[in-house]
Amino acid sequence: MTTDRRLLIVGAGQAGVQTASSARELGWRGPITLLGAEPHAPYARPPLSKAFLNGTATVDSLALRTPEFYADHRIDLVLDERVEHLDLAGDGTGSAVTAAGRRWAFDRLVLATGAAPRRLPLEGADLEGVVVLRDLHDAMSLARRLDAADHMVVVGGGFVGLEVAAAAVAAGVRTTVVEAASSLMNRVVSPVTSEVVERAHRACGIHVLTGVRPTRLTDDGQGVVAAVELDNGVRLPARLVLVGVGAGPRDDLAAAAGLHCHNGIVVDDRSLASDGHTLAVGDCANLPDPSPTRGRVRRLRLESVDNAAEQARAAATTLVGRPQPYRSVPWFWSDQGSLKLQIAGLAGPDDDVIVRAGKRPGQHTTLRYRGPALVAAECINSPADFLAVRKALTTGTSLSREAAADTRITLKQHLSTAVTALHP
Repeated sequence: MTTDRRLLIVGAGQAGVQTASSARELGWRGPITLLGAEPHAPYARPPLSKAFLNGTATVDSLALRTPEFYADHRIDLVLDERVEHLDLAGDGTGSAVTAAGRRWAFDRLVLATGAAPRRLPLEGADLEGVVVLRDLHDAMSLARRLDAADHMVVVGGGFVGLEVAAAAVAAGVRTTVVEAASSLMNRVVSPVTSEVVERAHRACGIHVLTGVRPTRLTDDGQGVVAAVELDNGVRLPARLVLVGVGAGPRDDLAAAAGLHCHNGIVVDDRSLASDGHTLAVGDCANLPDPSPTRGRVRRLRLESVDNAAEQARAAATTLVGRPQPYRSVPWFWSDQGSLKLQIAGLAGPDDDVIVRAGKRPGQHTTLRYRGPALVAAECINSPADFLAVRKALTTGTSLSREAAADTRITLKQHLSTAVTALHP
């Protein structure tokens, strides 16, 4: 595999930066260009909905790498250049054209274009004061608006919505969360964990409404949002509305270039797209489940820092001609006020639940089982349980349901015993 050719990475988020870094570390000798659409140097996104809003993180502290890193690793970081078109040849070479009319030629291409926040298809969704949170510009705007807001409505009870709601209430803003499903975070956690989270948020002063949808956002007569009307007839006053209803993959460039896309850019376990040359990593990629013990192979998109970094590291091995299929236990976290939710593994809606109450107030662990196998854990303020389960899933160590239900013994001790039984 030739590693002295031109590598172009479109997208300067976590996945793009990690791909560039790992490719260089693994021996890519040719030029590496990292194209970012934003004017800001690459930064961490997760703190935007929590630490940045509450003032404990700054723009400088969010930086993924120092300016010296890019120079030292001979990575040409180009900012404020949005790619609008790809000319892609059958051998994977080609060029990328930006909105400014600049053309960047490449011999290998990596797409790390991320995801875009979904908007509400409702009357009033474009009013002033109706915002989303995906990038640093969004976060700066939201922080300014929070300072002046008295009532806020968050549409969507997922990670971002609940993180922002917690930050808003802590800042003294009266906040209501509106979730269309019957429970918060219903796509990612069990009903048991959802109930624990909802109780905690209500106790902190957040008004939570589930099973209802917004139907219209009303105008104050001057183009600014005044209220959110719901399908149950309730009208919620709001001078600020955060829309947190998920994100869709930015795969339009790939689709226009002829690559197979379906809920993201479809890649194999080496991160190769349908042409066999282009790679896609991070939130924009639709990939085989990387779980080491995944059972039936399924495809999915994983929107997490962990996946962005780990898939990118694996993708770099493909670039340098020593491909290592991507295998990793997916994990996620969310800081919501005093709650730290950590999830290891991927559970399904039909997986069984075993609850382990914590030793201290506020702690809670839910284990998920598929048949006899432990497949995931949802841990609230229980980092030791999270680490123990994540390690167990990585090594293929399981734990009987009977043992899991015995809270007299820590999960770490349980799993250590299980490992000893397998490897005496």
